[in-house]
Amino acid sequence: MIELPTQDGVRLIKNVMIPMGDGVRLALDMHVPCEDEGEDWRERPRPLLLEYIPYRKDDSEPYTGYHHYFARHGIIGARLDCRGTGSSEGVNTDEYTPREQEDAVAAIEWLARQPWSTGKIGMIGGSYGGFTCVQIAARQPPHLATIIPIYFTDDRYTDDCHYRGGAFRCYYDIGAYGVSMIGMNAMPPYPEYSGADWAGIWEQHLENNTPYLLEWLSHQTDGEYWRPGSIRGRYDRIKCPVFAIGGWRDGYPNPPLRTFQNLQVPKRLLMGPWNHTRPDSAIPGPRIDYLAEVVRWCDHWLKGEENGVMEEPPVQIYMQAYDEPRAERTETRGYWRAEEALPEGEERVYWLIEGGQLGNGPPSGTSAYDEYDYRPTVGIAGGLWSGGVPFGLPADQRADEIHSVTYTTEPLDDAVEILGWPKVILHVSSSAPVMAFAARLSDVAPDGTSALVCTGVLNGTRRDSMESPEEMTPGEVYQLAFDLDATGWRFEPGHCIRLSVCSADFPNLWPTPFRGRNRVYRSADRPSRISLPVVPV
Repeated sequence: MIELPTQDGVRLIKNVMIPMGDGVRLALDMHVPCEDEGEDWRERPRPLLLEYIPYRKDDSEPYTGYHHYFARHGIIGARLDCRGTGSSEGVNTDEYTPREQEDAVAAIEWLARQPWSTGKIGMIGGSYGGFTCVQIAARQPPHLATIIPIYFTDDRYTDDCHYRGGAFRCYYDIGAYGVSMIGMNAMPPYPEYSGADWAGIWEQHLENNTPYLLEWLSHQTDGEYWRPGSIRGRYDRIKCPVFAIGGWRDGYPNPPLRTFQNLQVPKRLLMGPWNHTRPDSAIPGPRIDYLAEVVRWCDHWLKGEENGVMEEPPVQIYMQAYDEPRAERTETRGYWRAEEALPEGEERVYWLIEGGQLGNGPPSGTSAYDEYDYRPTVGIAGGLWSGGVPFGLPADQRADEIHSVTYTTEPLDDAVEILGWPKVILHVSSSAPVMAFAARLSDVAPDGTSALVCTGVLNGTRRDSMESPEEMTPGEVYQLAFDLDATGWRFEPGHCIRLSVCSADFPNLWPTPFRGRNRVYRSADRPSRISLPVVPV
């Protein structure tokens, strides 16, 4: 353990080594409140807020980040390297393993026993750290008092960076995260922090750590492999209060709403327009001082202060509105909406009918359809799936819509607001045995510009099950039912609502292997449609 000098009322404690039951030690850094250089931080118990991730804590500049911020507000800000990563001992073979979760439970209980701890431990983190928040909370460590998961998932198969609707994701796994973790886990610890042990820890990492990507590729269907890191279906295992934070343009818009709906504990939900970047710096804005809200939450649940945070509406959601769809824009028009609970939208159905229209009534006739050729590059205007890159918003959708089949309402007489999950039921066929179907909901301005609202994807081979795929029989008609991503959106009067259907989302999804010509049916016997969760304006 190394103690660095006090700066701005904070002392940095490097490489506290926490013992696990099998003898492996995990490395922890702490930013500790310390009013003056002579104060002994060990003699004053304080609550602690823990981040648990594999991204090498020692690469971060000392006295920075939200750990430092928390310390300046009377809470120890701590960061722990997962087993086999950074300065921690041991072997790392995959993400979100049961062993990783067991380590966190042991670390929380060890921290709670220390003389400088009040025994009140919270967890916070974005992305990986948000995942570990909910995973560990489901294991119910006795001293875990609250969690603040940010940009997280509840289901590692349906809502993570590996697969979507049974289709394999492309650029992010192969070109970014998957390969970057190979390099990150091969880097050495810092000798100035790990001391004489640094070379031995590094050798252990190099000889035994496994590329995560190999595991993801070997589990292309849903199943037991994905369950330890998922809380979907077992939300009741979480017993501590939860402050969930998400973003509509983040890669994980569904889990915060779904988790909030199912939790039976004190809870709060904050959904902004953000991508996968913290809400005080994210694109698009408006950006907010979210750390002030986190501290208020922790002052109540970790310090016991009655500060009114639990008397406020627990749901705070940004309702987006149309902006010119430019990939480089930095702001989103709209307004904040506060609710006592997530509103249950009233289902409004629009039917696919002739002439490329979305109609208010079902189609007539039989055997009517529209068809298109599968083009694997469709999707280039749809933006980048946001799991780490701070850019890549959707552009004008017309560049992709010319290679899709599209259906559009008449201009709206009144504003329409939706909150929740749009759902599609599509009757389709393909000339190929494997084909994905992508549905895009867009807001069309009076000048014809088309702005993406949200998307959904289903691999046709997963039409009945994510666990047991079945090839499509060429020419056979199938009914596909799937959700689009959750959203909060206001369609303005004079705008149109559009649904487009294609079979690609490049570069977000890996292309399917066969050429194909696909049909979308729109007849009385095969009524394709979209339903929107409409809430009061």
